Amino acid sequence: MKLLIQGARILDPASGFDQVGDLAIAEGRIVGLGAAPAGFTPERTLHARGCVAAPGLVDVAVRLREPGHEHEGMLASELGAAVAGGVTSLACLPDTDPVLDEPGLVDMLRFRARKLHGARVFPIGALTRGLAGQVLTEMVQLYEAGCVGFGQAEVPLADTQVLQRALQYAASFGYTVWLRPQDMYLGRGVAASGALATRMGLSGVPVAAETIALHTIFELVRSTRTRVHLCRLSSAAGVELVRRAKAEGLPVSCDVSIHSLHLTDMDIGYFDSRARLTPPLRQQADRAALRAGLADGTVDVLVSDHMPVGADEKTLPFSEATPGATGLELLLSLTLKWAAEAQVPLPQALGVVTHRSADLLGESARAHQASPGRLALDCQADICVFDPAAVWRVGPQTLRSQGKHTLFEGYELPGQVLHTVVGGSLVFSADPAP
Repeated sequence: MKLLIQGARILDPASGFDQVGDLAIAEGRIVGLGAAPAGFTPERTLHARGCVAAPGLVDVAVRLREPGHEHEGMLASELGAAVAGGVTSLACLPDTDPVLDEPGLVDMLRFRARKLHGARVFPIGALTRGLAGQVLTEMVQLYEAGCVGFGQAEVPLADTQVLQRALQYAASFGYTVWLRPQDMYLGRGVAASGALATRMGLSGVPVAAETIALHTIFELVRSTRTRVHLCRLSSAAGVELVRRAKAEGLPVSCDVSIHSLHLTDMDIGYFDSRARLTPPLRQQADRAALRAGLADGTVDVLVSDHMPVGADEKTLPFSEATPGATGLELLLSLTLKWAAEAQVPLPQALGVVTHRSADLLGESARAHQASPGRLALDCQADICVFDPAAVWRVGPQTLRSQGKHTLFEGYELPGQVLHTVVGGSLVFSADPAP
């Protein structure tokens, strides 16, 4: 299909390209950047004057809930939510049921995702069989099946020797290990340690749960030189430790979730189970450090931490509710909100959800004929067209995900996705205004 996106502000954070013009697409690739090539006759034209045409967003922390949790989210519904939010590529975590620890399961997931013609799916394979933390998976086979890295999702790996061997194994093949830094024993609470958790009688998770895990990981990285991506930092102390590790030259990167970037433990309110999240929401000083770290590059990328949760699992006392919230459709708008509040230029802000996220997918993405997070001639056409001036209200009726629980419900957020293109195909267009 020949597609023309006309009159948009074309913005590619990776190259710095930023000008008003046209984007021409043919056979799934960009054939005109700024102007259509001579003789180009589109089959469809998208009028985008006043809008931004950017690389499709890349979200590297998503739970698709299938297989095993279909009552909380079907693959079709969550990939539909992704493209509605301008997300064209995503990395999904391995804590499905069964766990993504066998090549056949990875093949099946990728096959089903391709059949749905939505966002591209890049699985993160399990680091240990069944995420049990005892026996390493066959990483080579999982990588060949399409995994972009290996991790434990939210399941802590308590045995340091197993973690060391896993890092050594990954380093020998150049794989990236994705770890959520949280001590297994200190991290058993349901809210961030502090005055609010004490007053409400909620079991606390101290900052030390994160920093102790970070110290352990950094010591192992020093000896193995394994590339490690740290998932969903939550504390000011954690940001400072990552800053020092990067200054030392350790091969580490990290991300922060939209929840930790915008919310604090005060948003728990009167035991609002929508605020039952992992990692827990921390204090204002932590939020400020995370926002500053994302702005100065210490924190590499922003993620939705999308985890749809069923109504039955949320309609429980706070301590018993299942952690998680929907986020795929909020990622772009909350990026723009942070950028406006922190006075971060739009190209830099979009970089933390496009090419910087795509870089974490590494050679595996390129090996599978994808080039997410970038706009360039002859590049695969994964594009998000959005109106930066439009404002929309978050509510159950505006979310396509099966998961409707979010603390951002009722917020009026900037940036409405109008069109999403994946591989040159128009996979989402917003309903026309009445």
